[in-house]
Amino acid sequence: MDEPRRPTLIASVQRALHLMEAVASHPSGAPAKQLAREARLPLATTYHLLRTLAHEGYATRLSDGVWVLGDRVQSLHGRSRMQQVLAAVRPVLTGLRDELNVAAYFSLHVDDEIQLIDVADGPRTPRVDLWVGFADAAHATAIGKCVLNQLDEDRRRDYLARHPLVDLTPHTITEPRRLLESLCTSDGLSLDREEYALGTGCAAVPVADGTGPVGALAVSCRPGRLPKIEAAAQRMRATAAQIQRTLTLAT
Repeated sequence: MDEPRRPTLIASVQRALHLMEAVASHPSGAPAKQLAREARLPLATTYHLLRTLAHEGYATRLSDGVWVLGDRVQSLHGRSRMQQVLAAVRPVLTGLRDELNVAAYFSLHVDDEIQLIDVADGPRTPRVDLWVGFADAAHATAIGKCVLNQLDEDRRRDYLARHPLVDLTPHTITEPRRLLESLCTSDGLSLDREEYALGTGCAAVPVADGTGPVGALAVSCRPGRLPKIEAAAQRMRATAAQIQRTLTLAT
């Protein structure tokens, strides 16, 4: 019986990772000699690795000679947290897609911009062709309207002052007063009736609990199906609540 093949490992990568673990174990930093002992590395190798890590932004030498993790590690950590969120959100979006037979979207208000975070689509549920980016089209989308409706008046007016109401279709609302009036819906469901793209309608519900990030869950379909989607608003709200719980646990 053949023995299982051992994976090919790169020793230099292992040494660098072990050294980073040693650096991370000292919140106030540690000198190279101590790090070399803890990582079980020759001192010369430790210096070479630390210089390389510093060049790439993964380690920093402070004025007193101790080493700490670099800014790039925090950047990776932030991205990994978003990946963890996506890993939890994607099945929820996929479930809504399959149940309602629509493409499903999730967005967040990040750094004063409305960003599309994830989409669950498929051959029978194609996503909207995003021929115009959200930076120029939030006013014409259900997602954008839903997020704008959750912002306070000052933040909403600031956003609209920075993003002109571009005319995308004959149905796009380009008058600020009319747009603001359209945001206030009695059932909390935001709609796009071919305002972003002809032949496509969208509906969105809030993903927020009043304390964390402001977001929106949306679906797209043919305009004629919008009444059925409106009737399924409670199912969308339940999905939004699932996503909100995921965000709360991740922050």
